[in-house]
Amino acid sequence: MKIIGVGNAIIDVLCKVDDEFLNQHQLTKGSMKLINERELKKFLDIVKIKKKVAGGSVANSIVGLSNLGNKVSFIGKINDDELGDSYEKDLINQKVKFCYKKKKEILPTGTCIVLITPDNERTMCTFLGASATICEKDIDKETILKSDLSIFEGYLWDSEDSKLAFKKIIRNSKKKVMSLSDKFCVKRHRNDFIDLFKNHMDIIFANEDEILTLFEEKDLKKIVNFCKTLGKIIVITRSCKGSLVVLDQNVEECNARKNLKIVDLTGAGDLFLAGFLSNFIRKKNLKECLNLATTMASKIIQKIGARL
Repeated sequence: MKIIGVGNAIIDVLCKVDDEFLNQHQLTKGSMKLINERELKKFLDIVKIKKKVAGGSVANSIVGLSNLGNKVSFIGKINDDELGDSYEKDLINQKVKFCYKKKKEILPTGTCIVLITPDNERTMCTFLGASATICEKDIDKETILKSDLSIFEGYLWDSEDSKLAFKKIIRNSKKKVMSLSDKFCVKRHRNDFIDLFKNHMDIIFANEDEILTLFEEKDLKKIVNFCKTLGKIIVITRSCKGSLVVLDQNVEECNARKNLKIVDLTGAGDLFLAGFLSNFIRKKNLKECLNLATTMASKIIQKIGARL
């Protein structure tokens, strides 16, 4: 397989809500909040479900890469339960090689309640379940060594077990790609993420809020100038302001697509990453990588969910 992704294996449950729903449950719009099993059951009792799909940030990107004709695989921990079966079958149907042999776990398969407000922003309440217990022994070294690119998500840093798995993959990967996940995740692990950013990753994806949070800076230009000194690829998305990529002294920019009928921002960053890496693995230039990334993101935000 050309590309392997490692991340939280989570069933996405997509729901439409209003802003008052977020206020009532003290949720910050656009964020990801970790919840327990009791809170998950409470939400499932009161929301109207629009759609269920195998998800998780990296899994969404891997499916997008598969849709673009790339040979891909994914490692994520699921339980041998009904949701776990659905998760595995869904990825296989998307031509993704699922590199984890499920077994009975104490915790059920992870679930994410994706709350979509009228402005099309998504707020996530995530019960990590079995996905958070991924550990070193779940990672096959040879599988990692055979891949040209390994993709991680910042959320893996949220548990000690998955952090050790993350480090094992870093030690055995040819080229390492990381998404910072969200600004609250960045706040939780700021010092560790700065170390990963500077010393271990080859390609980093972040939105503007995440990278400003990481460096506790308000001026994006200062961060871009710093990124020029790192000798690695830094990709920054800026919503309606478009995106940019930095490598050494080269900075390429791409405008956001216009006149889109936006219905749901779920998966925009995940599919952006997929588009960029699909052209990158084919040795296209950075401008072409940004263009395909932007096209993928513009397509997905005109649909509900993170699947094209």
